[in-house]
Amino acid sequence: MLEPESDVPEVARVAADLIRFDTTNYGGGRSHGEREAAEYAGAYLEALGLDTEYYEAADRRTNVCTRVPGRDRDKPALILHGHLDVVPAVAEDWSVDPFAGEIRDGILWGRGAVDMKDMDAMILTAVADLLRAGEQPQRDIIVTFFADEENGGVFGSAPVVKNKPEWFAGATEAISEVGGYSIAVDDRRAYLLQVGEKALVWMKLIARGRAGHGSGLHPDNAVTRLAEAVAALGRTEWPVRLTDTTAQLLAGIAGIVGDDAADPDALAARTGAASSFIRSTLRTTTNPTGLTAGYKHNVIPDRAEALIDVRVLPGTEEAALADIRRIVGPDIEIETVHRDIGLEVPFSGDLVDAMVAQLGRHDPGVPVLPYLMGGGTDNKALSALGISGYGFAPLRLPADLDFTGMFHGVDERVPVDALEFGRRVLADLLRTY
Repeated sequence: MLEPESDVPEVARVAADLIRFDTTNYGGGRSHGEREAAEYAGAYLEALGLDTEYYEAADRRTNVCTRVPGRDRDKPALILHGHLDVVPAVAEDWSVDPFAGEIRDGILWGRGAVDMKDMDAMILTAVADLLRAGEQPQRDIIVTFFADEENGGVFGSAPVVKNKPEWFAGATEAISEVGGYSIAVDDRRAYLLQVGEKALVWMKLIARGRAGHGSGLHPDNAVTRLAEAVAALGRTEWPVRLTDTTAQLLAGIAGIVGDDAADPDALAARTGAASSFIRSTLRTTTNPTGLTAGYKHNVIPDRAEALIDVRVLPGTEEAALADIRRIVGPDIEIETVHRDIGLEVPFSGDLVDAMVAQLGRHDPGVPVLPYLMGGGTDNKALSALGISGYGFAPLRLPADLDFTGMFHGVDERVPVDALEFGRRVLADLLRTY
């Protein structure tokens, strides 16, 4: 049943509004653009009495920022940031229009409901909670919405950090997406707080051969050569290699389930729907994501290409790339399309303590575990300014909701009451940290 708008809390209405802006990012500079969504966020902030500034590194690739003055301006500023772009959605595959922002039976549906217009709305409405009540945050809060995160921030966080570093003056820490949400560990709820990200390498494999007629005997076939390399790399079982964060995560899971099993994958499996997401953080992953070859059924092409999404544990980048070269073989060219760093910060300190405390206040007795994210966020770009980044988009979720499986998936959706939970947690964090 569709919800009457009057019954929908503001955080869900704002998230639905943002979803209705089709900010699809196809990568490689092809995008519908974020301008209208950025202007919506800017207008919302301006209505709260804040000054905003916009920056475009390319036409319509709009970034927006504001600073909320805190009670103690001698304290380092805290950045709350999100991105406004989304990955493509094939409407025919969805149960709903992916850009309708439909709210049905207490659930918000649409592309961006999980990644990450939900968090964008939580940021906006948490700030609104304070300012409408005549309150100030504990310290300066810098609110920034970036373009192009789904393409590695080429037209978003990277040029903003380079050309607008003054936006982040005085900041030492940042909060963004993919952390703070709940998972089920056996029959108990736990929260994941993101304190690291794997390194990113988007690469292209190129095979060359001799063009010819499709009916011929043709051992020098680029498509065959590429297919063998792609299959070898895609089927590689990379070994588990624990970092400080993933070792703490597994110890936390073991403590919850009362099992000190030495098998990391077995412990990760105790997290149910989140297990695939968590297992990917324990090792390098090399996933083929695209193939290009040929132009006619009876013509053997002289070139074939594949896209590979490589995610590498921090500090293991060069070793992993050497392994990839060995796996695909000497006849395959490797071209780096985009590369970015890995991150890992301690699961400790005043901000971590404050985030854990707020989750404990709003959901008492539920453990909070650190984790290393398999993907990446705009925290990578901010780290160039010496800013430590965390994933903290707090959501209390139903145990049977495969939340992590909906990142870049079909039928993205998030419960409205989870958005309300996140808004309250973020607002109280701003009041107290």
